[in-house]
Amino acid sequence: MKITIYIFIAFLSLFCVSDEKKELLLPQLGDRVSAAVSPAEERAIGKEFLKQIYYQAPLISDPLIQEYTELLIYRLSEYSQVEDRYFNVLLVDDNSLNAFAAPGGIIGVNGGLFLNADNEGQFSSVLAHELAHLSQRHFARNVLRSQDTNLASILVMVSSIAIGLLSNNPNAMAFGPAFLQTQSLRYSRLFEKEADRVGFANLVRAGYNPNSMGEMFENMNDLRRLSGDLPPEFLLTHPLSTSRINDAFNAAEGISKDGTKIDSLEYSFIKARLKIRYEKIPSNALRNYKSLIENSRSDANIYGLSLSYKENNNYEKSINLINELINKYPKNLFLNTSKVEILTEANQYEAALRLSDQFLEISPKNYPLSIMKSKLLLQMKRYFESEEIIRDQILRRNDDPELWFMLSEIQRSSKNIVGYHQSRAEYFLLLGQNEEALNQLEFALKLTKNNFQVSESIMTKIIKIKKELESSRGL
Repeated sequence: MKITIYIFIAFLSLFCVSDEKKELLLPQLGDRVSAAVSPAEERAIGKEFLKQIYYQAPLISDPLIQEYTELLIYRLSEYSQVEDRYFNVLLVDDNSLNAFAAPGGIIGVNGGLFLNADNEGQFSSVLAHELAHLSQRHFARNVLRSQDTNLASILVMVSSIAIGLLSNNPNAMAFGPAFLQTQSLRYSRLFEKEADRVGFANLVRAGYNPNSMGEMFENMNDLRRLSGDLPPEFLLTHPLSTSRINDAFNAAEGISKDGTKIDSLEYSFIKARLKIRYEKIPSNALRNYKSLIENSRSDANIYGLSLSYKENNNYEKSINLINELINKYPKNLFLNTSKVEILTEANQYEAALRLSDQFLEISPKNYPLSIMKSKLLLQMKRYFESEEIIRDQILRRNDDPELWFMLSEIQRSSKNIVGYHQSRAEYFLLLGQNEEALNQLEFALKLTKNNFQVSESIMTKIIKIKKELESSRGL
């Protein structure tokens, strides 16, 4: 069953906006917006929403795609009006076109957005639009309009929308739609127009082709025509009109396109990775890329064919093709990390280890390469070294449930059962599953025997979780 998270975006898209002639920055409303929902409260709301997403939504676990998307969002945010530039970037494992922004710096991107954007500029135009939702504090402004500024009721509403959509349970959403029905659709259109205007200006400031936003809108329009009565959910929550497309191209008129960013090599590689990911039959992917490369021996097609051979267990041809690209771009970290991935799957562990060590000297603690090396060391049964790498990454990404899950798997393989239960507890806490986290810690406590220091640490954590559970139950 397809899991969706998009009604929350509709919720975000029904807010009032400033007059067209006002500046890009948030309208001067004094402290009224922050009085409705403070930045700290937005972060609290986002944290609760994030737990629902982590627990329910299918996410892409690919460090190469994750790092690329995070770096791009942070780079774009430097040209935006977002004041608190701390983001949680979610890659939703769905090949339909969608993206969203939620309170507390949450940015969600579907795998399908990569597939439907022709280049990095078009892709970035959507991200710039979502960043504008955050910088203009549309969520807080809508709460201001709703005249319900009680944080508890806002949390219930947000959670009910998330739970209802993720579990496909309309009854759970009773609170959410009731709120939505009190809003006027015209605000949604004005809201999107403001996000377009702010996002466009920031996209140009970031150095992208001014036509990128209009071209992306045209792609969406083509997709809408092809989809008939079932348009992509992004277009249901982000209404696309002819005037909106024309406005984007009109805004680009007269703006110099000289010196604008060209399509990045990594973006084209990620599109290839995702095309192969969403092709359920590996032999079809191989056949498709063989056909593509006959017409154009582009870097992206060579990369796609290399991965297709890997998926079909033809590692020799896969390595030959990735080497062809590396000979052309010898210092490209994305390509060399991909080669480590291929060598590992081909059981060529020593070659993979040499290559990973070579590039980690150049780029110490690089996230994708570190993850690849940890997985490689796990395959080699070098558990301590594998665990050490993940622990080092957790210091930088402590709120990433994927890392805690990986750590627990390494510890289980190394027969560190106490550590396994402790790491699983941290994983479940990030998913908002406090009861399950408590169970894991109680298992660990039973196994600590006479190790007072470890048992004391576990007991402290258990007491803290129990207090939180009692508080949530109103005890």
